[in-house]
Amino acid sequence: MTTLPAHARPLRPPARTLSEHVALTFALALPVMFGRAGLLIAITVALVVVGHAGPNDQAYFAAGFAPHMLVLVFGMGLVAGVTVLSAQANGAGNAQQCGRIWRLGLLLAAACGIGAAVLLLWGRAILQLAGQTDDIAIHGGEVMRALALGMPAILMFLATTSFLESIGRPRPGMIVSLAANLVNLALCWIFVFGEFGLPAMGASGAALALTVTRWCMLAAIIGYALALPERDYYGVRAPLAGHYHTIGTLLRIGAPLALAMGFESVAFTATTMFAGWLGNDALAAYQDAINVNAFVFMLALGLQTATSVRVADAVGRNDQVGLRLAGWVGAGLNVGLLTAVGVVIWFSRDAIAAVFTSNPVVHAPLVSALGLVAVISVADGLQAVLIGATRGVADTVVPTVLQGVSFWVIMVPLNYYFSVTAGFGINGLFFGIGISVLAASLFLAVRFALLTRRHIRPV
Repeated sequence: MTTLPAHARPLRPPARTLSEHVALTFALALPVMFGRAGLLIAITVALVVVGHAGPNDQAYFAAGFAPHMLVLVFGMGLVAGVTVLSAQANGAGNAQQCGRIWRLGLLLAAACGIGAAVLLLWGRAILQLAGQTDDIAIHGGEVMRALALGMPAILMFLATTSFLESIGRPRPGMIVSLAANLVNLALCWIFVFGEFGLPAMGASGAALALTVTRWCMLAAIIGYALALPERDYYGVRAPLAGHYHTIGTLLRIGAPLALAMGFESVAFTATTMFAGWLGNDALAAYQDAINVNAFVFMLALGLQTATSVRVADAVGRNDQVGLRLAGWVGAGLNVGLLTAVGVVIWFSRDAIAAVFTSNPVVHAPLVSALGLVAVISVADGLQAVLIGATRGVADTVVPTVLQGVSFWVIMVPLNYYFSVTAGFGINGLFFGIGISVLAASLFLAVRFALLTRRHIRPV
Protein backbone atom coordinates (compact mmCIF):
# COMPACT_ATOMS: atom_id res chain seq x y z
CA MET A 1 0.00 0.00 0.00
CA THR A 2 1.21 3.51 -0.82
CA THR A 3 2.28 5.35 2.31
CA LEU A 4 0.92 8.75 3.23
CA PRO A 5 3.43 11.52 2.52
CA ALA A 6 4.80 13.31 5.55
CA HIS A 7 3.15 16.60 4.56
CA ALA A 8 -0.29 15.02 4.02
CA ARG A 9 -2.96 15.69 6.59
CA PRO A 10 -4.90 12.67 7.87
CA LEU A 11 -8.66 12.62 7.42
CA ARG A 12 -10.79 13.54 10.43
CA PRO A 13 -9.67 11.47 13.44
CA PRO A 14 -12.41 9.79 15.51
CA ALA A 15 -14.01 12.34 17.84
CA ARG A 16 -14.10 11.49 21.54
CA THR A 17 -16.33 14.24 22.95
CA LEU A 18 -19.36 16.24 21.81
CA SER A 19 -17.24 19.37 21.44
CA GLU A 20 -14.85 17.48 19.14
CA HIS A 21 -17.78 16.29 17.03
CA VAL A 22 -18.99 19.89 16.70
CA ALA A 23 -15.51 21.16 15.85
CA LEU A 24 -14.85 18.48 13.22
CA THR A 25 -18.25 18.98 11.59
CA PHE A 26 -17.76 22.74 11.39
CA ALA A 27 -14.20 22.37 10.10
CA LEU A 28 -15.52 20.46 7.10
CA ALA A 29 -18.85 22.26 6.77
CA LEU A 30 -17.67 25.87 6.70
CA PRO A 31 -15.60 25.66 3.48
CA VAL A 32 -18.39 23.63 1.87
CA MET A 33 -20.93 26.27 2.94
CA PHE A 34 -18.89 29.03 1.35
CA GLY A 35 -18.29 26.91 -1.73
CA ARG A 36 -21.99 26.15 -2.21
CA ALA A 37 -22.78 29.78 -1.45
CA GLY A 38 -20.32 30.74 -4.18
CA LEU A 39 -22.34 28.70 -6.67
CA LEU A 40 -25.54 30.41 -5.61
CA ILE A 41 -23.98 33.87 -5.57
CA ALA A 42 -23.34 33.43 -9.28
CA ILE A 43 -27.05 32.71 -9.82
CA THR A 44 -28.04 35.59 -7.53
CA VAL A 45 -25.80 37.98 -9.44
CA ALA A 46 -27.44 36.89 -12.68
CA LEU A 47 -30.91 37.37 -11.18
CA VAL A 48 -30.06 40.80 -9.77
CA VAL A 49 -28.49 42.00 -13.03
CA VAL A 50 -31.47 40.95 -15.15
CA GLY A 51 -33.76 42.54 -12.55
CA HIS A 52 -32.32 45.88 -13.63
CA ALA A 53 -32.49 45.15 -17.36
CA GLY A 54 -35.90 44.81 -19.07
CA PRO A 55 -39.22 44.80 -17.17
CA ASN A 56 -39.83 41.07 -17.81
CA ASP A 57 -36.26 39.73 -17.86
CA GLN A 58 -36.44 38.38 -14.29
CA ALA A 59 -39.57 36.43 -15.19
CA TYR A 60 -37.87 35.05 -18.32
CA PHE A 61 -34.81 34.01 -16.31
CA ALA A 62 -36.97 32.43 -13.58
CA ALA A 63 -39.03 30.45 -16.08
CA GLY A 64 -35.94 29.09 -17.85
CA PHE A 65 -33.88 28.52 -14.73
CA ALA A 66 -36.46 26.35 -12.91
CA PRO A 67 -36.50 23.43 -15.42
CA HIS A 68 -32.70 23.71 -15.72
CA MET A 69 -32.46 23.39 -11.94
CA LEU A 70 -34.65 20.29 -12.07
CA VAL A 71 -32.34 18.38 -14.40
CA LEU A 72 -29.27 19.74 -12.60
CA VAL A 73 -30.50 18.47 -9.24
CA PHE A 74 -31.29 15.07 -10.76
CA GLY A 75 -27.75 14.88 -12.12
CA MET A 76 -26.34 15.96 -8.77
CA GLY A 77 -28.15 13.03 -7.17
CA LEU A 78 -26.65 10.58 -9.65
CA VAL A 79 -23.09 11.69 -8.88
CA ALA A 80 -23.69 12.00 -5.10
CA GLY A 81 -22.45 8.46 -4.65
CA VAL A 82 -18.91 9.79 -5.13
CA THR A 83 -19.04 11.37 -1.67
CA VAL A 84 -20.38 8.25 0.04
CA LEU A 85 -18.12 5.66 -1.60
CA SER A 86 -14.97 7.77 -1.39
CA ALA A 87 -15.50 8.71 2.28
CA GLN A 88 -16.25 5.10 3.25
CA ALA A 89 -13.16 3.89 1.35
CA ASN A 90 -11.00 6.51 3.03
CA GLY A 91 -12.39 5.68 6.47
CA ALA A 92 -11.65 2.01 5.85
CA GLY A 93 -8.02 2.81 4.92
CA ASN A 94 -8.44 2.11 1.18
CA ALA A 95 -7.33 5.56 0.00
CA GLN A 96 -6.25 4.31 -3.45
CA GLN A 97 -9.87 3.63 -4.31
CA CYS A 98 -10.87 7.29 -3.71
CA GLY A 99 -9.20 8.59 -6.87
CA ARG A 100 -10.67 5.78 -8.95
CA ILE A 101 -14.15 6.59 -7.62
CA TRP A 102 -13.61 10.22 -8.57
CA ARG A 103 -12.60 9.49 -12.16
CA LEU A 104 -15.43 7.01 -12.63
CA GLY A 105 -17.73 9.65 -11.16
CA LEU A 106 -16.42 12.12 -13.77
CA LEU A 107 -17.44 9.73 -16.54
CA LEU A 108 -20.90 9.41 -15.01
CA ALA A 109 -21.18 13.19 -14.57
CA ALA A 110 -20.17 13.85 -18.18
CA ALA A 111 -22.76 11.40 -19.49
CA CYS A 112 -25.48 12.89 -17.27
CA GLY A 113 -24.52 16.42 -18.30
CA ILE A 114 -24.73 15.65 -22.01
CA GLY A 115 -28.12 14.00 -21.55
CA ALA A 116 -29.39 16.98 -19.55
CA ALA A 117 -28.09 19.40 -22.17
CA VAL A 118 -29.97 17.64 -24.96
CA LEU A 119 -33.19 17.80 -22.93
CA LEU A 120 -32.83 21.52 -22.19
CA LEU A 121 -32.46 22.34 -25.88
CA TRP A 122 -36.22 21.72 -26.09
CA GLY A 123 -36.83 24.52 -23.59
CA ARG A 124 -39.54 26.39 -25.46
CA ALA A 125 -41.68 23.27 -25.94
CA ILE A 126 -41.20 22.28 -22.29
CA LEU A 127 -42.42 25.65 -21.05
CA GLN A 128 -45.38 25.59 -23.43
CA LEU A 129 -46.37 22.15 -22.11
CA ALA A 130 -46.14 23.61 -18.60
CA GLY A 131 -48.84 26.12 -19.49
CA GLN A 132 -46.66 29.22 -19.76
CA THR A 133 -47.54 32.08 -22.11
CA ASP A 134 -45.87 32.29 -25.51
CA ASP A 135 -43.84 35.27 -24.30
CA ILE A 136 -42.49 33.34 -21.30
CA ALA A 137 -41.96 30.16 -23.35
CA ILE A 138 -39.97 31.90 -26.10
CA HIS A 139 -37.63 33.90 -23.88
CA GLY A 140 -37.45 31.31 -21.09
CA GLY A 141 -36.58 28.73 -23.73
CA GLU A 142 -33.63 30.89 -24.83
CA VAL A 143 -32.42 30.90 -21.22
CA MET A 144 -32.66 27.10 -21.07
CA ARG A 145 -30.66 26.67 -24.27
CA ALA A 146 -27.89 28.88 -22.96
CA LEU A 147 -27.77 26.98 -19.67
CA ALA A 148 -27.76 23.62 -21.47
CA LEU A 149 -24.22 24.19 -22.76
CA GLY A 150 -22.84 24.30 -19.21
CA MET A 151 -24.52 21.18 -17.80
CA PRO A 152 -21.58 18.75 -18.28
CA ALA A 153 -19.22 21.30 -16.72
CA ILE A 154 -21.20 21.91 -13.52
CA LEU A 155 -21.85 18.19 -12.88
CA MET A 156 -18.19 17.29 -13.41
CA PHE A 157 -17.19 20.18 -11.15
CA LEU A 158 -19.50 18.87 -8.40
CA ALA A 159 -18.17 15.31 -8.79
CA THR A 160 -14.64 16.64 -8.33
CA THR A 161 -15.47 18.77 -5.28
CA SER A 162 -17.29 15.75 -3.79
CA PHE A 163 -14.11 13.70 -4.09
CA LEU A 164 -11.99 16.44 -2.54
CA GLU A 165 -14.46 16.95 0.31
CA SER A 166 -14.55 13.23 1.04
CA ILE A 167 -10.78 13.20 1.64
CA GLY A 168 -10.87 16.35 3.77
CA ARG A 169 -9.96 18.91 1.08
CA PRO A 170 -13.01 21.22 0.91
CA ARG A 171 -11.13 24.51 0.50
CA PRO A 172 -10.20 24.27 -3.21
CA GLY A 173 -13.85 23.96 -4.20
CA MET A 174 -14.67 26.93 -2.01
CA ILE A 175 -11.90 29.08 -3.50
CA VAL A 176 -12.83 28.24 -7.09
CA SER A 177 -16.56 28.82 -6.49
CA LEU A 178 -16.02 32.19 -4.85
CA ALA A 179 -13.37 33.40 -7.31
CA ALA A 180 -15.57 32.41 -10.26
CA ASN A 181 -18.04 35.10 -9.24
CA LEU A 182 -15.66 37.77 -10.51
CA VAL A 183 -15.75 36.14 -13.94
CA ASN A 184 -19.52 35.71 -13.79
CA LEU A 185 -20.16 39.32 -12.75
CA ALA A 186 -18.06 40.69 -15.59
CA LEU A 187 -19.68 38.39 -18.15
CA CYS A 188 -23.20 39.19 -16.89
CA TRP A 189 -22.56 42.90 -17.30
CA ILE A 190 -21.17 42.39 -20.81
CA PHE A 191 -23.79 39.95 -22.10
CA VAL A 192 -26.93 41.30 -20.41
CA PHE A 193 -26.42 44.97 -21.33
CA GLY A 194 -24.43 44.46 -24.53
CA GLU A 195 -21.08 46.05 -23.71
CA PHE A 196 -18.06 46.22 -26.04
CA GLY A 197 -20.25 46.27 -29.12
CA LEU A 198 -22.08 43.03 -28.31
CA PRO A 199 -25.89 42.88 -28.57
CA ALA A 200 -27.84 43.25 -25.31
CA MET A 201 -29.05 39.70 -24.57
CA GLY A 202 -31.03 40.27 -21.37
CA ALA A 203 -31.97 37.10 -19.49
CA SER A 204 -30.33 34.73 -21.97
CA GLY A 205 -27.09 36.73 -21.63
CA ALA A 206 -27.05 36.07 -17.89
CA ALA A 207 -27.54 32.37 -18.59
CA LEU A 208 -24.66 32.39 -21.09
CA ALA A 209 -22.44 34.08 -18.49
CA LEU A 210 -23.20 31.25 -16.04
CA THR A 211 -22.33 28.65 -18.65
CA VAL A 212 -18.95 30.15 -19.53
CA THR A 213 -18.16 30.56 -15.83
CA ARG A 214 -18.96 26.90 -15.12
CA TRP A 215 -16.46 25.68 -17.72
CA CYS A 216 -13.80 27.93 -16.19
CA MET A 217 -14.56 26.45 -12.76
CA LEU A 218 -14.24 22.89 -14.08
CA ALA A 219 -10.84 23.58 -15.64
CA ALA A 220 -9.54 25.06 -12.36
CA ILE A 221 -10.76 22.29 -10.04
CA ILE A 222 -9.61 19.41 -12.26
CA GLY A 223 -6.23 21.08 -12.56
CA TYR A 224 -5.98 21.15 -8.77
CA ALA A 225 -7.06 17.53 -8.36
CA LEU A 226 -4.54 16.26 -10.91
CA ALA A 227 -1.75 18.24 -9.23
CA LEU A 228 -2.70 17.15 -5.69
CA PRO A 229 0.51 16.43 -3.73
CA GLU A 230 -1.07 13.23 -2.36
CA ARG A 231 -2.35 12.14 -5.78
CA ASP A 232 -0.48 8.81 -5.69
CA TYR A 233 -1.72 8.02 -2.19
CA TYR A 234 -5.33 8.72 -3.18
CA GLY A 235 -5.10 6.89 -6.49
CA VAL A 236 -5.76 9.94 -8.65
CA ARG A 237 -3.91 8.28 -11.53
CA ALA A 238 -4.35 4.64 -10.48
CA PRO A 239 -5.39 2.20 -13.25
CA LEU A 240 -9.15 1.85 -13.74
CA ALA A 241 -8.98 -1.61 -15.29
CA GLY A 242 -10.99 -4.03 -13.20
CA HIS A 243 -12.85 -1.20 -11.40
CA TYR A 244 -15.44 -0.10 -13.95
CA HIS A 245 -18.06 -2.09 -12.07
CA THR A 246 -17.87 0.67 -9.45
CA ILE A 247 -19.97 2.82 -11.80
CA GLY A 248 -22.78 0.37 -11.07
CA THR A 249 -22.33 0.93 -7.34
CA LEU A 250 -22.33 4.70 -7.89
CA LEU A 251 -25.60 4.36 -9.78
CA ARG A 252 -27.07 2.04 -7.15
CA ILE A 253 -26.47 4.73 -4.53
CA GLY A 254 -27.04 7.72 -6.77
CA ALA A 255 -30.21 6.68 -8.59
CA PRO A 256 -32.46 6.71 -5.48
CA LEU A 257 -30.78 9.95 -4.37
CA ALA A 258 -31.44 11.44 -7.80
CA LEU A 259 -35.04 10.32 -7.57
CA ALA A 260 -35.42 11.83 -4.09
CA MET A 261 -33.82 15.10 -5.18
CA GLY A 262 -35.90 14.95 -8.34
CA PHE A 263 -39.11 14.64 -6.32
CA GLU A 264 -38.18 17.79 -4.46
CA SER A 265 -36.96 19.68 -7.51
CA VAL A 266 -39.98 18.78 -9.67
CA ALA A 267 -42.24 19.88 -6.82
CA PHE A 268 -40.45 23.23 -6.66
CA THR A 269 -40.59 23.51 -10.45
CA ALA A 270 -44.34 22.95 -10.27
CA THR A 271 -44.47 25.67 -7.63
CA THR A 272 -42.64 28.02 -10.00
CA MET A 273 -45.24 27.21 -12.65
CA PHE A 274 -48.01 28.07 -10.13
CA ALA A 275 -46.26 31.39 -9.55
CA GLY A 276 -46.19 31.94 -13.32
CA TRP A 277 -49.96 31.46 -13.42
CA LEU A 278 -50.26 34.34 -10.96
CA GLY A 279 -48.57 36.73 -13.42
CA ASN A 280 -45.11 37.98 -14.35
CA ASP A 281 -44.76 40.19 -11.26
CA ALA A 282 -45.71 37.34 -8.94
CA LEU A 283 -43.28 35.02 -10.73
CA ALA A 284 -40.46 37.53 -10.34
CA ALA A 285 -41.23 38.05 -6.62
CA TYR A 286 -41.41 34.31 -6.01
CA GLN A 287 -38.10 33.68 -7.79
CA ASP A 288 -36.39 36.40 -5.77
CA ALA A 289 -37.74 34.98 -2.49
CA ILE A 290 -36.90 31.38 -3.33
CA ASN A 291 -33.42 32.55 -4.29
CA VAL A 292 -32.92 33.96 -0.80
CA ASN A 293 -34.25 30.68 0.61
CA ALA A 294 -31.78 28.82 -1.61
CA PHE A 295 -28.94 30.98 -0.35
CA VAL A 296 -29.76 29.99 3.24
CA PHE A 297 -30.10 26.40 2.03
CA MET A 298 -26.46 26.51 0.93
CA LEU A 299 -25.52 26.72 4.61
CA ALA A 300 -27.56 23.61 5.23
CA LEU A 301 -25.90 21.90 2.26
CA GLY A 302 -22.52 22.56 3.85
CA LEU A 303 -23.71 20.82 6.99
CA GLN A 304 -25.33 18.11 4.88
CA THR A 305 -22.04 17.34 3.12
CA ALA A 306 -20.05 17.43 6.36
CA THR A 307 -22.60 15.20 8.09
CA SER A 308 -22.68 12.74 5.19
CA VAL A 309 -18.88 12.53 4.99
CA ARG A 310 -18.45 12.16 8.77
CA VAL A 311 -21.17 9.49 8.98
CA ALA A 312 -19.70 7.59 6.00
CA ASP A 313 -16.21 7.86 7.46
CA ALA A 314 -17.50 6.42 10.76
CA VAL A 315 -19.16 3.57 8.85
CA GLY A 316 -15.83 2.81 7.18
CA ARG A 317 -14.14 2.75 10.62
CA ASN A 318 -16.95 0.54 12.03
CA ASP A 319 -17.62 3.27 14.61
CA GLN A 320 -21.33 2.88 15.39
CA VAL A 321 -21.40 5.43 18.21
CA GLY A 322 -19.49 7.93 16.10
CA LEU A 323 -21.90 7.71 13.17
CA ARG A 324 -24.89 8.37 15.44
CA LEU A 325 -23.26 11.41 16.97
CA ALA A 326 -22.10 12.70 13.59
CA GLY A 327 -25.70 12.66 12.32
CA TRP A 328 -27.35 14.31 15.33
CA VAL A 329 -24.61 16.92 15.76
CA GLY A 330 -25.13 18.00 12.15
CA ALA A 331 -28.87 18.29 12.72
CA GLY A 332 -28.41 20.33 15.90
CA LEU A 333 -25.92 22.69 14.28
CA ASN A 334 -28.39 23.28 11.46
CA VAL A 335 -31.17 24.33 13.84
CA GLY A 336 -28.93 26.78 15.70
CA LEU A 337 -27.28 28.32 12.65
CA LEU A 338 -30.37 28.70 10.47
CA THR A 339 -32.43 30.12 13.32
CA ALA A 340 -29.88 32.90 13.67
CA VAL A 341 -29.91 33.50 9.90
CA GLY A 342 -33.71 33.57 9.91
CA VAL A 343 -33.71 36.36 12.49
CA VAL A 344 -31.39 38.41 10.27
CA ILE A 345 -33.63 37.90 7.22
CA TRP A 346 -36.76 38.87 9.19
CA PHE A 347 -35.38 42.22 10.30
CA SER A 348 -33.71 43.06 6.96
CA ARG A 349 -36.31 41.75 4.52
CA ASP A 350 -37.17 45.21 3.13
CA ALA A 351 -33.53 45.97 2.38
CA ILE A 352 -33.02 42.53 0.82
CA ALA A 353 -36.01 43.06 -1.47
CA ALA A 354 -34.57 46.41 -2.61
CA VAL A 355 -31.40 44.63 -3.75
CA PHE A 356 -33.35 42.28 -5.99
CA THR A 357 -35.76 44.67 -7.66
CA SER A 358 -36.52 48.31 -8.31
CA ASN A 359 -40.07 47.47 -9.41
CA PRO A 360 -42.53 48.50 -6.64
CA VAL A 361 -45.12 45.98 -7.85
CA VAL A 362 -42.61 43.19 -7.20
CA HIS A 363 -41.09 44.70 -4.05
CA ALA A 364 -44.19 44.55 -1.81
CA PRO A 365 -45.05 40.83 -2.22
CA LEU A 366 -41.34 40.00 -2.04
CA VAL A 367 -41.01 41.61 1.40
CA SER A 368 -43.98 39.58 2.65
CA ALA A 369 -42.61 36.34 1.20
CA LEU A 370 -39.19 36.93 2.76
CA GLY A 371 -40.82 36.97 6.20
CA LEU A 372 -42.03 33.43 5.54
CA VAL A 373 -38.64 32.39 4.18
CA ALA A 374 -37.08 33.47 7.49
CA VAL A 375 -39.32 31.01 9.32
CA ILE A 376 -39.34 27.96 7.04
CA SER A 377 -35.60 27.90 6.32
CA VAL A 378 -34.84 26.08 9.59
CA ALA A 379 -37.01 23.07 8.73
CA ASP A 380 -35.86 23.14 5.10
CA GLY A 381 -32.24 22.92 6.22
CA LEU A 382 -33.00 20.23 8.80
CA GLN A 383 -34.48 17.83 6.26
CA ALA A 384 -31.43 18.38 4.05
CA VAL A 385 -28.97 17.55 6.85
CA LEU A 386 -30.94 14.45 7.80
CA ILE A 387 -30.86 13.33 4.16
CA GLY A 388 -27.08 13.68 4.39
CA ALA A 389 -27.01 11.55 7.53
CA THR A 390 -28.99 8.73 5.91
CA ARG A 391 -26.88 9.07 2.75
CA GLY A 392 -23.74 8.51 4.79
CA VAL A 393 -24.90 4.98 5.66
CA ALA A 394 -25.95 4.47 2.00
CA ASP A 395 -29.63 4.30 2.96
CA THR A 396 -31.39 5.75 -0.06
CA VAL A 397 -34.63 3.92 -0.92
CA VAL A 398 -36.74 4.71 2.16
CA PRO A 399 -35.66 8.39 2.28
CA THR A 400 -36.66 8.61 -1.39
CA VAL A 401 -40.16 7.43 -0.52
CA LEU A 402 -40.31 9.87 2.38
CA GLN A 403 -39.23 12.74 0.11
CA GLY A 404 -41.88 11.74 -2.42
CA VAL A 405 -44.61 11.83 0.22
CA SER A 406 -43.42 15.16 1.66
CA PHE A 407 -43.12 17.03 -1.61
CA TRP A 408 -45.84 15.47 -3.77
CA VAL A 409 -48.51 14.20 -1.41
CA ILE A 410 -48.18 17.23 0.88
CA MET A 411 -46.45 20.21 -0.78
CA VAL A 412 -47.78 20.37 -4.34
CA PRO A 413 -51.49 20.07 -3.45
CA LEU A 414 -51.12 22.55 -0.58
CA ASN A 415 -49.22 25.00 -2.80
CA TYR A 416 -51.99 24.94 -5.38
CA TYR A 417 -54.72 25.25 -2.74
CA PHE A 418 -53.14 28.09 -0.77
CA SER A 419 -51.93 30.12 -3.77
CA VAL A 420 -54.70 29.62 -6.33
CA THR A 421 -57.83 28.29 -4.62
CA ALA A 422 -57.51 30.17 -1.31
CA GLY A 423 -56.08 33.25 -3.03
CA PHE A 424 -53.01 33.82 -0.83
CA GLY A 425 -50.80 34.39 -3.89
CA ILE A 426 -47.09 33.69 -3.52
CA ASN A 427 -47.45 33.63 0.28
CA GLY A 428 -49.61 30.56 -0.19
CA LEU A 429 -46.74 28.87 -2.01
CA PHE A 430 -44.52 29.35 1.01
CA PHE A 431 -47.24 28.08 3.36
CA GLY A 432 -47.18 24.77 1.48
CA ILE A 433 -43.39 24.66 1.35
CA GLY A 434 -43.13 25.21 5.11
CA ILE A 435 -45.56 22.44 6.00
CA SER A 436 -43.89 19.95 3.64
CA VAL A 437 -40.30 20.52 4.80
CA LEU A 438 -41.41 20.22 8.42
CA ALA A 439 -43.04 16.89 7.61
CA ALA A 440 -39.90 15.72 5.77
CA SER A 441 -37.74 16.65 8.77
CA LEU A 442 -39.90 14.60 11.13
CA PHE A 443 -40.00 11.59 8.78
CA LEU A 444 -36.22 11.57 8.24
CA ALA A 445 -35.40 12.07 11.93
CA VAL A 446 -37.38 8.94 12.75
CA ARG A 447 -35.70 7.05 9.90
CA PHE A 448 -32.18 7.94 11.02
CA ALA A 449 -33.00 7.04 14.63
CA LEU A 450 -34.23 3.61 13.53
CA LEU A 451 -31.23 3.05 11.25
CA THR A 452 -28.68 3.71 13.96
CA ARG A 453 -30.17 1.13 16.30
CA ARG A 454 -28.58 -1.64 14.24
CA HIS A 455 -25.04 -2.43 13.13
CA ILE A 456 -24.18 -0.73 9.81
CA ARG A 457 -21.49 -2.02 7.44
CA PRO A 458 -19.79 -0.24 4.51
CA VAL A 459 -21.19 -0.65 1.00
